[in-house]
Amino acid sequence: MIRRGPIAGRATGLLGGSFNPAHGGHRAISVQAIEALALDELWWLVSPGNPLKPKKDMAPLPARLASARAQSLRSRIRATAIERQLGTRYTADTLRRLIRRYPKRQFIWIMGADNLAQFVRWRRWRDIAGMIPIAVIARPGYNANAMAAPAMAWFRRFVRRPDQRKNWTQWSLPALVYLRFPPDTRSATAIRRADPHWHKRYEGRAIRDAVTRSLIL
Repeated sequence: MIRRGPIAGRATGLLGGSFNPAHGGHRAISVQAIEALALDELWWLVSPGNPLKPKKDMAPLPARLASARAQSLRSRIRATAIERQLGTRYTADTLRRLIRRYPKRQFIWIMGADNLAQFVRWRRWRDIAGMIPIAVIARPGYNANAMAAPAMAWFRRFVRRPDQRKNWTQWSLPALVYLRFPPDTRSATAIRRADPHWHKRYEGRAIRDAVTRSLIL
């Protein structure tokens, strides 16, 4: 178990995903997480390619980042494609690099209950748990599987009460908190079905990364 001292810098949430495309549901849970966890800001890590998702129907990275930038306007959300710059594909590698690069930030990983249900499929998932606190957001239709998942059986002794959630910077690791917000049924899958060519509206644009400030082409 890793003991941690007082917060050293900005409290920053990390929400990874394909954002194919980003939508109002992503924004809603992020704004709620910022408030619930007392975050200074939350980064959307727009993945160059999710190893657990098929490449079919995956829009180009610049279009997905552009949709994330549009959804994050006038908020403390920062949309970034920093994983491409870091050259990382797996979350464990990304976290190790981010912790080294930003030693004055304190990070918490945020994911939906659907990801907790398959967390044991993530490469070095126990290493992830040892590097960073985890906040799991309840999702309709996935909560029962998440609670019965092998990863949750391992995490059970490390679960923190929701009323302790704003103290996450003080927690020993591993640590997991389960958060429940008003359900939001919006999904990227439904958006793609209704508008399979959504990404074309972003073609030819150079998008500024909100964290690194580099242009993504």
